[in-house]
Amino acid sequence: MQDPDRPLVLCCPLPRTLDLIFTPSRLAEVRARYRLVETTDEALPDLPDAVLAQARYIIGQPPLTEAALARLQGLRCIFNVESNLINNMPYDQVFARGIHVVTTGAVFAEPVAEIGLGFALSLLRNIHGADADFRSGQELWGGAGNADARLLTGAEVGIIGFGDLGRAMARVLQGFRPRLRIHDPWLPEARISEAGAEPATLDQLMAGSDVVFVTAAVTSENRGFLGADAFASMRKGAAFILLSRADVVDFPALMAAVATGHIRAASDVFPDEPLAADHPVRRLPGFLLSAHRAGALDVAFRRMGEMVWQDLALLDKGLPPNLCKRAERETVARMRSRPVRVN
Repeated sequence: MQDPDRPLVLCCPLPRTLDLIFTPSRLAEVRARYRLVETTDEALPDLPDAVLAQARYIIGQPPLTEAALARLQGLRCIFNVESNLINNMPYDQVFARGIHVVTTGAVFAEPVAEIGLGFALSLLRNIHGADADFRSGQELWGGAGNADARLLTGAEVGIIGFGDLGRAMARVLQGFRPRLRIHDPWLPEARISEAGAEPATLDQLMAGSDVVFVTAAVTSENRGFLGADAFASMRKGAAFILLSRADVVDFPALMAAVATGHIRAASDVFPDEPLAADHPVRRLPGFLLSAHRAGALDVAFRRMGEMVWQDLALLDKGLPPNLCKRAERETVARMRSRPVRVN
């Protein structure tokens, strides 16, 4: 029988699992310190009233109705381990009750930024294309294989969205000494200048960059805001790299811009995932593809578990969470990311 004095935690972490985010030894400690009730998003509302009333924490991001929230009388914190805040609960009531909603998404910033750097180098130097040519016996030697090559060092680079991922991208790029422009309407210009970058309008960034990184979250205000006009304004041969969510882009317009040869592109995310086997982007030259794998490293998932573990300890002491990023009442309801699908 579980000790009733230990805090009760509801666990519905899909698309993660407890075994994924915690090391075996850490999970044993979690089980020793807390009463874990493992459930699913669908089953959580049907748990007995006594269980819901005692729940102090949730590890997961289940949709919560007003009725379900009312039954969670002792709830103090929701740990979103999917990484994207989702508009799936009555946040006004959550905040009115002093319940913390936090996300572990920062663990993915460095892994995604590193692969973004790899995409940029490959697009500018055609690393992936040269490899394919070599394997098919059509390689071009020496300078003949560099007709369209460009340097990243000293290039003009734009980052759209300057949250955890955008800032990690800027840090990864430092050694290349770019002229860095940032566009983020949710930040004061001072925050951008502090990072050694130039605040820019979207038009300035798109037209003035050799490489554009998109690291912006999807909100109610920016779905599809990067469309045909934005791509047409880019420099010929510029690289466009999509790292956050596909819904911020008019994806057919992006494909069309690549198909004409005006720009090159790379993406780790797509409008529908998994991508259909016959999707035309699979056959589009000049478009570098990655199957939503940029952040999916064991080291990131383990960091996620450590963030949850250490913030649980703070909450147990009556202190606020510190490592996980807290949702802001003014912006969380604007988030429109779709949950990662489990294959």
